[in-house]
Amino acid sequence: MRDASPDNRVSAVRMFAHPQTAVGDLDAGSAAALIAAASDVTLVVDAQGIIKDTAFQSAELLYDLSNSTSWYGRNVADLVTLDSRGKIARILAEADTPAEPRWRHINHLGADGQSVPVLYCGVQAGAGGRIVMFGRDLRALSQLQQRLMNAQRSMEQDHTRLRDVEMRYRLLFQLSGEAVLILDPHKRRVTEANPAAQAIFGGSPVGQALGELFEADCMGAVDAQVDGVRGGAPGDEQEVRLQRGARPAKARCSLFRQDDQTMVLMRLTVLEPVEAGMLPDVKHKLLRAVESAPDGFVVTDHDGIVLTANAAFVEMAEVRGEEQVRGKPLDRWVGQTGVDLEVLTSNLRARGSVRFFATTLRGEAGGSTTVEISAVSVRNGGQPSFGYAIRNVGARILAPVLPAVARQLPRSVEQLTELIGRVSLKELVREATEVIERLSIEAALELTKDNRASAAELLGLSRQSLYVKLRRYGLGDLATAERD
Repeated sequence: MRDASPDNRVSAVRMFAHPQTAVGDLDAGSAAALIAAASDVTLVVDAQGIIKDTAFQSAELLYDLSNSTSWYGRNVADLVTLDSRGKIARILAEADTPAEPRWRHINHLGADGQSVPVLYCGVQAGAGGRIVMFGRDLRALSQLQQRLMNAQRSMEQDHTRLRDVEMRYRLLFQLSGEAVLILDPHKRRVTEANPAAQAIFGGSPVGQALGELFEADCMGAVDAQVDGVRGGAPGDEQEVRLQRGARPAKARCSLFRQDDQTMVLMRLTVLEPVEAGMLPDVKHKLLRAVESAPDGFVVTDHDGIVLTANAAFVEMAEVRGEEQVRGKPLDRWVGQTGVDLEVLTSNLRARGSVRFFATTLRGEAGGSTTVEISAVSVRNGGQPSFGYAIRNVGARILAPVLPAVARQLPRSVEQLTELIGRVSLKELVREATEVIERLSIEAALELTKDNRASAAELLGLSRQSLYVKLRRYGLGDLATAERD
């Protein structure tokens, strides 16, 4: 019986048991045919790696390898990429030992500049030092691996895209000013609610049944709408009443799928604000303070239509009562050029708040005054509304002009730009001229090391004119100037 040890089992797999009788005496041609048929490419090399002959079973491989028809006499290490030359040396070294030959991945230089992967092992052939290198074309496997990598990369990109979409959905869900509920249509329970919905219901409604959120007499309409969107019907807007405060609201449902489950998204819009009696006492005091403030305060919708105004604004607009401004466009009274309010609201939509916007306010009786507006955008449900605090600054602008020496002039172009819209063009040009004049005098004094005579000559002024301007702008030591 043959020994069944692991080493003998491996040898039995690798070698013929009776090569003399099974194979017989082969001539050189038959041996070459067998060797060539054993692999896609076969190289016969000497111990130094010089190619003595080649055989190709794959015409496509022969075409793709660089100069494969002229390999005879060349060193096989010169036909592979730099990273594969060490592997060629190890194949040649292992072929000269009794150790089992190992297959190694070699990259040949391709005719198109791309590397061609071939799997090689070397076997000593006879006593003449010849080594036969058997090669298997790995391009099909390489292409399969590349497709696998591309598929994996595509899956990772899809996963990243889905994760980003989910993150944006979560962000919009949390920051939306509209109340949104996610419902389980089978159990009729709330599974998720955004902060706006939690504010409406006075706490988180997650886990509560719809019957706990809406009045009993409107539950039929709510159930009908949920069943309708499940059946493919459009989710028409319906009026409902909330149990908390019996407030009327509009509900609209739509269907979506999440994790292979059908869910219902319900949007709620409260039709009237919370009753004043439900506000904390401190909020009542704030409302009374705004109503009695000496500065005008106006709230408009997103189109600029006045919703409410305090008594100070009514007085500025020269009308008899709030009802005469409510429902009218605010630009009927605010804006000196007809576009001021449009500029203001554009900035509100972009930034959320604006401070110290200078313009004019026109009264119904023909009066006009310079005002300064600070405004803020507030989102409550759907479209934003705008609140305007309007201060009369006409008296401040028309106050007696201080002496020139005490008046603070703009120190930079930015400060000068801030005056646009607050003063007339004539005053703006005068301020700009004074700024340039003062800066020029300061520069001349600095260049002449405070030599006023040289500074006057540098500026093309008489000494007396320079002293007048120094006194006007409060520059230098006036007492020293007088002694000079």
